[in-house]
Amino acid sequence: MTASPTDPGTPDRRGPARYLWWLTVSQRRRVAAGALLGSAWMIGLTLPPYLLSRAIDDGLRTGDQRALVGWAAALLGIGVLNAWLAIMRHRTMSRIRLDAYFRTVRLVVDHATRLGAALPRRVSAGEVVTIGHSDVGVISQTLTVTGPGVGAVIAYVVIAALLLSVSPLLAVVVLVGVPLLALLVGPFLSRLQGAETAYRDRQGTLAAVLGDLVGGLRILNGIGGKAVFAARYRHGSRQLLDEGYRVGSSMSWIQAFGLGLPTVFLSIVAWLAARMAAQGTITVGELVAVYGYVAVLVVPVASFIESGYDIGRGLVSARRVVDFLNLEPDDHTVGPAEAAGAASESAHGRAGENGSAGESGSAGESGAAPEPSGKRAAPIDAPDAPAVLRDPLSGLEVKPGILTALVSARPSDATDIVDRLGRFSPSHTTWGTARLDDIALEQVRARILVADNEAELFAGTLRAAISGQLRPDEQALARVIDEAVARDIVLGLPDGLDTRLDSHGHNLSGGQRQRVRLARALLADPEILLAIEPTSAVDAHTEARMATRLRAARSGRTTLVTSTSPLVLGQADAVYHLVDGRLAAVGRHADLLSSHPDYRRLVSRGSAEQNPTHDETERFAARKESEQLAAQDAREQLTTQEAREHVTEAQAPEDHGTPAPQHHQDPRPSEPPHEALR
Repeated sequence: MTASPTDPGTPDRRGPARYLWWLTVSQRRRVAAGALLGSAWMIGLTLPPYLLSRAIDDGLRTGDQRALVGWAAALLGIGVLNAWLAIMRHRTMSRIRLDAYFRTVRLVVDHATRLGAALPRRVSAGEVVTIGHSDVGVISQTLTVTGPGVGAVIAYVVIAALLLSVSPLLAVVVLVGVPLLALLVGPFLSRLQGAETAYRDRQGTLAAVLGDLVGGLRILNGIGGKAVFAARYRHGSRQLLDEGYRVGSSMSWIQAFGLGLPTVFLSIVAWLAARMAAQGTITVGELVAVYGYVAVLVVPVASFIESGYDIGRGLVSARRVVDFLNLEPDDHTVGPAEAAGAASESAHGRAGENGSAGESGSAGESGAAPEPSGKRAAPIDAPDAPAVLRDPLSGLEVKPGILTALVSARPSDATDIVDRLGRFSPSHTTWGTARLDDIALEQVRARILVADNEAELFAGTLRAAISGQLRPDEQALARVIDEAVARDIVLGLPDGLDTRLDSHGHNLSGGQRQRVRLARALLADPEILLAIEPTSAVDAHTEARMATRLRAARSGRTTLVTSTSPLVLGQADAVYHLVDGRLAAVGRHADLLSSHPDYRRLVSRGSAEQNPTHDETERFAARKESEQLAAQDAREQLTTQEAREHVTEAQAPEDHGTPAPQHHQDPRPSEPPHEALR
């Protein structure tokens, strides 16, 4: 079975050896061809010494020119045939390695996609990169043993048989000597496997530290933590270097034995054969043949050692891959006992809220958890029409068609609620009359979108970063760019929407990345949009425009935003105030300001201390963005005013008499045409 371009198959994840065996049998025909070609090539290496001995004994010693030419021609033919076998063997083994490589890569990528939001919580990005970059290469190299490795065994048996026909003593020396070589190298292979395991663990950890260091460089600079992280990386790098020395030491001994021991063994056998030739036990031609056999024997012996080395390293890497493939996605189902406990906690929380929250009574009553469903049945369909999304644990209720804001003194509480509403963590959330975790997951993902403030921006064009898997036209792109207040980003880039973004969007500022993420979410146009702090990295001027345009863009659609900014909260139809993860009050922003002192203090602090965790670089970038937007507004206003003046001049009398009356018009700037974004 060869690799499918779309389906890598179902791997055997019961252990590293079983995984390597699965990779082998997944392309059994190709592996069989590689083993056949490798064996034929190895056997072909043993034939020239035999033909050379016949040419010496039958041609040179007897002076038979015809026999000499015949054996020489046979020697040439074997050489050409062996060259062709070597080419075909190499081609086949390259295909085997590439198949194993890309099959493993597809499995890792598919499983990373399957893990989804659970991936960052289960394994670091550095570990995934190391698996995809290093381990898959080692695993593919391990499958080389299916070719020359098998051929080495057959060649060893053939050479032993040929030596047996010459001298039983030489055959016994070879048959006993080669296993002794393997026994001498064995301990070093075991030591190498242990050193490789430690080195591989340290490598994954260090890659994760490097990713954290690079990804958070701006924030680390702002809080003075770059030196601490750099020192940690240097310390880890020194430890990795020490582990590398251990690996190098084991490898050097293995390679020394792989090259040195066969040479010593060759000299011993050649000395025995020379003594036997001097004593007349064997002929000169047989002496040359024995020397050739033993010289050829260096190749299979080296293949034995190399195969053991490759298998040891392959088992280490395969164990990493199997451990990754055995990671399970988050199970968002809840058992009966847990459901009953959460329901009682929710009911207790609502009892305390009804007396103090005022308007929250209806939300508390509607937040009753459904009866625990126990064992999960087959998935059901999502509601046909827009329906209320409820989180019983907090009392939050996201009603259809309005903009809802979620305010919490602890941002993590709001994020946890959004994760439950988006079905990224276990919960008793309901959508309409059904539990969210009873609904088919693909329907949830198609209709509910969580717009994370830290969502990735992959390397590629700005157009691709906004479009995602969609194929929007220019008008749709221009619309969402305007709605996300991101037009200045496009106009400021050298190639507009076709400008290449660095990995993670590092050639954009924090506020620019945030607006690009918002544009991407608006383009997706989900039925329910759950946005986490969509305006936290921009200045107040930009934030006000973003809040206004977000409300207009999502008019009639269900939207939830988490924020403590009055500029955003003032646009919301309903604001939910959380205290310790539970609903404390619900109402309009202005009403909560006047009736709830805790809410007033929270949002006032959020306004006065906006973006406290951003460093000076981010604040400077935000000020620059504000200045650019203000300058753009001024240019647009000036352009509009100049246009009006030109119109007025065109309508004025030519004799320059009494000026024509001018009507005062709204000085607000008009939006430039969408074609400017192209």
